[in-house]
Amino acid sequence: MSGAPITLNIQRLGAQGDGAAEHDGRQVFVPLSLPGETVTAEISGDRARLIDVVSPSADRVGQRCSHYGDCGGCSLQHLADARYLEFKREQVVTALSFLKIDAAVDPVVAIAPRSRRRAAFAAHRVVKAVVIGFHGRRSHRIVPVTDCAVVTPGLLALLPKLERIAAILAPTKDALTIAATETVTGFDVALTGVTKGFPADARVRAVQVAGEIGLARLSINGEVAMERAAPTLKAGAAHLTPPPGGFLQACEASEAAMLGLVKEAIGDARRVVDLFAGSGTFSLPLASGATVHAVEGEEAALDSLDRAARKAHGLKPVTVEKRDLFRRPLTRDELKRFDAAVIDPPRAGAEAQSRELAASAVKRAAMVSCNVQTFARDLRIMLDGGWRITRITPIDQFLWSPHTEIVAQLRK
Repeated sequence: MSGAPITLNIQRLGAQGDGAAEHDGRQVFVPLSLPGETVTAEISGDRARLIDVVSPSADRVGQRCSHYGDCGGCSLQHLADARYLEFKREQVVTALSFLKIDAAVDPVVAIAPRSRRRAAFAAHRVVKAVVIGFHGRRSHRIVPVTDCAVVTPGLLALLPKLERIAAILAPTKDALTIAATETVTGFDVALTGVTKGFPADARVRAVQVAGEIGLARLSINGEVAMERAAPTLKAGAAHLTPPPGGFLQACEASEAAMLGLVKEAIGDARRVVDLFAGSGTFSLPLASGATVHAVEGEEAALDSLDRAARKAHGLKPVTVEKRDLFRRPLTRDELKRFDAAVIDPPRAGAEAQSRELAASAVKRAAMVSCNVQTFARDLRIMLDGGWRITRITPIDQFLWSPHTEIVAQLRK
């Protein structure tokens, strides 16, 4: 930071949830501040460090955990619930308006605190100890987590136990990444960043500790080192075991809300294509009422989906196809055999696939996204192709962050 503290008047919230102010004719972002507040801060470039809130907003509330402000996981705990949810809805409305999409947007579906079942922690050696937690705000420093208002109580209680494994496998210099998921059958832990060629006895000791602390599965750099019980998540009538470190929806409640909206979008369709299907979040539940063709580029995720479908009882046929939908989207001709489509791409969106879907004979679609900008871009493509929006619903899957999950329902 540079210069003496200055006084700023916060005018609005930026896209990342930071307060925005004007200083010397340029915009400055002040984390942890709110519109209408007068604050003192130290400025460095277009960023500032909050020193004091001189005149607080009526929307300011107390923090929900002791690490807030230091930990980089949350950025909006200080904003009152109603205004916080409206901010997320406004983010969607604004992104749509930039592309001249005038559509009603539902109120945000709220998700309860302490419900995130999956989180990525970091561990780092400090002298002879190991620190485990989340990265600090805009920093590689690791903040030890002793309480958290976002993750499940089970995940929080697991953290100190994971220190024993991190003490064995954390590299000397870089951080160890620990992806932990709470499943029906126990905790699934995937470690990445373990030094290649680490000693065999270290692996043996890590596996022993994993058993002692009751993990369902431990994976090291993508390979399963120990599996006491297959980590299982319910997906409709199926039971899914995701690949080590594989993508999952962060919260069970948000996944249920998304699935309900997707089912509403496809209605009574009998032939459904699930684009960017992952491990089957939508494919498997939808297969209770429709045949489903699941298309995904990640082979491990697709294998998990296929195994779950084959073991389940009472499902309609589920077929799978490994395909890079960014480079080789399903064409409008290939889409002819489907009545409805579900498309849930990564944050980069699905521009090429959206163009083919927009021009296809498919009649119903559910678009799912975790990025308001690419969502708006892909939705604009669909509208230009003759589709109409029947509903747009934001879901607060990423609690107290600026990110939002969105489900749009469309008809041709």
